Order: sequence, then C-alpha cells, then structure tokens
Amino acid sequence: MTQPDLTGEEHHLNLRNLRLADYDDVRSIMDRVYRGLGGAWTRKQFAAQINRFPEGQICIEDNGRVVAAAISMIVDYDRFGDRHKYDEIVGNGYLTNHDPNGDVLYGVDVFVDPDYRGMRLGRRLYDARKELCRSLNLRAIVAGGRMPGYEEYAAEKKPEEYIELVKRREVYDPILSFQLANDFHVRRVITGYLPEDRESKAYATLLQWDNIFYENERTPLIGGRKSTVRVGTVQWQMRRVTNFEDLMNNIEFFVDAMAGYNCDFILFPEFFNAPLLAQFNQEDPAEAMRGLAQYTGEIVDAMTRLAVTYNINIIAGSMPLYEEQTLYNVAYLCRRDGTTDYHYKLHATPDERFYWGVQGGDQLKAFDTDVGRIGILVCYDVEFPEASRILADQGMQILFVPFWTDTKNAYLRVRRCAQARAIENECYVAITGSVGNLPKVENIEIQYAQAAVFSPSDFAFPHDGIVAESTPNTEMTLIVDLDMDKIKQLREEGSVRNAKDRRLDLYRVQWLDH
Repeated sequence: MTQPDLTGEEHHLNLRNLRLADYDDVRSIMDRVYRGLGGAWTRKQFAAQINRFPEGQICIEDNGRVVAAAISMIVDYDRFGDRHKYDEIVGNGYLTNHDPNGDVLYGVDVFVDPDYRGMRLGRRLYDARKELCRSLNLRAIVAGGRMPGYEEYAAEKKPEEYIELVKRREVYDPILSFQLANDFHVRRVITGYLPEDRESKAYATLLQWDNIFYENERTPLIGGRKSTVRVGTVQWQMRRVTNFEDLMNNIEFFVDAMAGYNCDFILFPEFFNAPLLAQFNQEDPAEAMRGLAQYTGEIVDAMTRLAVTYNINIIAGSMPLYEEQTLYNVAYLCRRDGTTDYHYKLHATPDERFYWGVQGGDQLKAFDTDVGRIGILVCYDVEFPEASRILADQGMQILFVPFWTDTKNAYLRVRRCAQARAIENECYVAITGSVGNLPKVENIEIQYAQAAVFSPSDFAFPHDGIVAESTPNTEMTLIVDLDMDKIKQLREEGSVRNAKDRRLDLYRVQWLDH
C-alpha cells in the first residue's frame, strides 16, 4: 500500500458516523491492526453494530476512505459490573447488550490505519465519544484496555506495578499511555478480559472517563440548576444622608436596578452604611461605630424584605454588629426566599482594632443559594489564602468580597489577592468597594475602589482572568454573566487543576475546633 502524504496538504479529513458501505475499509484496517487477534469483524457483526446504535459508530475518512473508527454502545453497567469479559459484554461483536436506557457509554473498539498513526486521529475519536456521552447525558465512558507493552515486564512485574510505571511515564504503553493522556483513569485490573491477547497476558485495565455534566434526574422545569449566574456589583458612592430612610432609598434604587436586569446577586461594599456615622460624636470613633451598630438589625430586616420583593439575593456588604460588649464587622446574605445568613469578618485590620476596637469572628462556612454555593470574605479576609481554601473545600463556586479601602495601594492588595484566590480555588471572585468621601466622619473620610469580577486563568476564561471591571472611583454598577459549567469543567479537565493536584500527603488546611 502506498504511504499517504502526512504533510497535511493533501488530506481531507472528515468526522462522521459509519455506514454499511464502509465495511471494506474497516475490514482492511482491522485485519492489519488485529492480525494476531482474529482480524476484522464479519459483515454481519458490522451491520448489527450500525443498526443497533448508529450514533455510536464514528469514523474519520480521508478523501472518502475510512482511516480510523470507534465503536461504542450504551449499557446498564450494573448488569455487568467490573469483572465482565469482553465477548460477554459486547455480545460477541453484535452489541446485543446495547441498552438505549442504560447509563454508561461502553467503548467497544478504537482502531487507526497504521499508515495514519502520528496524526492524532485517535484523540479526535475519543473527543467525539466524550461529546456523544455528554449529549446523551450518560454518566461515564467505560472501556477495557489492552496493555500490549506488559509482555516485556510480565516476568518481573504484576499488572498493577506495570500500570503504575505507565502512570509515572517510566514506561510507555501504546494503548494505556494514550488512554491516560485522554483523561481516563484506571478503576481496576481485569483478569481474562480477552483470553487471546497474549501481549497483555489476558489482563486488561478497566478504564473510566466521568461526564461531569451528567444529570442524574431530568432537570425540573422550576428550580433546576442554572448554568449561567448573573452577578451585579454596586460601586457605592459615599454621600451624606440625613436619616435611615434616606439611606434605604439609596439602597433600594440599586436593588431595583439590578433586579430589573434579572441579576441573581447584588453585592454592596464593606461599611456601605457608614454615611449614618455622621449622626454620632466624631471625637470618639469607637463610640460612633457602636452607635452605627444600632441600625444593623433594622437594615438587615429591610434588605431581606427587598430581596424577597425584588427576587434577588443580596450580599449586604458589611456592617458593625455590637453584641455581648464586643464589636464585630459582619457581612449579611439576604436570600430571595426570605432567609438570612452572615459572615463575621475573621481578620480585623490594625486600623479597625485601634480606632474602633473591632474583633475578628471565629466561624467560616460556605452558603447555599438557589443558584449555587457561595462564600463571603470581607476585605482583609481575602488576603489570607487559608480562608478561601476552606470555603473551596466546602464547594464554593463564587466568592464575594465586599471591601473598603482608602488608597490605591490598599485597594491593590485586595485586588491582587482576590485574583489569586480565583486561580488557586478555581472559582469566580466578585469584589466591590465604595468611592467618594465623607467629610467630618473620623477614620473613614476617603475611598478608593474599582469593582471587578475575576475568573481562573485558562482557555475557557479571559486570558487575564478579568471577566469585567468598572471605572475606578466612579459610582456605577457592574453586571456580569458567569458560566458555572466552565468552572465545573475546569476542575476536571483544566490545563492545571489546583484543587486536584494539591499534595495532601504533605500538607493540608484545616479549620480548628474551638
């Protein structure tokens, strides 16, 4: 046979489903690839495969000739379990066990014309299988894998030891190495899977690729998981207000506006209620802050009503809370179902402790909402990576960071750390602060802020990890749609996988019980 020109200039590759007319091409390839394993299927077997499950039989043609193919079927995997034999599960090549109501796409075979090796056609077929698995909402792809390289090591290595060498790239196996490179993991070793496979000594690896988008049940028409979450942030102008009603009017204006754009969340800054401080004695900043704390309960109740009325989850920045003769800085989550939650700022800044006597909280948890699990850290908290790591371990997908900073260098500390948290925890991070000034209010006179939403840094996201950002030091809003499926996919298939690749055998972050 004439060798094809592999420069790519004369190839016309096309991915499509197999047809009955392709049998001669398929037989030619299989007879060459499986010369020592019985050669090609019969025409009857090939016809049965296509007739039972036409969508699962995929090929790549070059100038009209099939040069690679993948054969698959759907099975109810519990019927067979992990100790099945090849001929048993594939029905001796006739795919008699194909079950359209099954839960697993079973990989029957993949083969490539030897003259086309090096063109990565196998990877294209594997990617097509994965797409088929997702489109059919099957939970996984399972396949038995030969280990032709094991023959050389069988006298001194157990199959498990050989597999470990391949995983560590100490040894190259033409089949197992390829499957591992395509995100399959080895579940176990099967004995006698393909008895005639002398190279593998009749051993095989049971491999699995998990569909991270698998939905166990039909998505309900009401209350189903949202794949896109809309977040609105308020870059809040600090301005003098005369009373509580005046402040709430300003708050409701933004809640109304964000709800009008169908936002799922609205984020306010740290100490967004500080304009009310002007009512108190500025000669004693600590006492003034305790006076401001008298409004916190009333504001939370009012914002909870707004959350329900406008059908939006509100992260109510943060406000001072005075209880049991201790002053805290507390962020509130007002859900649109009428429930509330809170996060006590863990790390009070030196300035907060000195001027106001603020103490840090001692609890940390991720919060469930109707559109996903979120975390809240207040300003300085985000500069401590341990806190966000704990939230990530609890399933956090979006981290909200209300902040208050007076200068650009202070702001950049928050911003840079927030960006790092997005990368290392594979999540979105939304930050916002306040702008403008408050004359005659001690220790909170000036503001510097630029709201932003950050993402991990991988191909599915903006190259700089910045989803959106506002104009600095101007009162405005920022509205961003966040694709939650991208986060899910990144954690399983990203270029780097920070959560999975942590060396938990060497170190861990642990919350201490009190």
